[in-house]
Amino acid sequence: MIKIENNNYEIVENINNCLDKEELISKYTDYFEPFDYILGDYAYNKLRLKGFCDKGNERFSKINDIAIKDDYLKKLCAYKCNYFLIKKIKE
Repeated sequence: MIKIENNNYEIVENINNCLDKEELISKYTDYFEPFDYILGDYAYNKLRLKGFCDKGNERFSKINDIAIKDDYLKKLCAYKCNYFLIKKIKE
C-alpha cells in the first residue's frame, strides 16, 4: 500500500519492480485526485503518469477508461517499457 496525500493506493501491477515510491510522490499533483488508477511508465529513465477511471467515476471518458490501459501502453508508451499501475482504495 502507498499513501499519497489523503489517499491510499494498492499496487495492481509493478513490471520489473520499477515503482519508486518517492519519485511517484514527488510527481503526484492534485490533478490525479479524482482518478481511480494511476499508471506510471518509464521512457528514457523519466517517469510519466496517466490517470484512469472506472465507468462509475464522474470523470470517466473514453480517453481515461481503465479498459484501454493495454492499448495506451502499446500505442503511447515505449516498447516493452517498465510500468506500474496503482488503484485508489475507496473508504
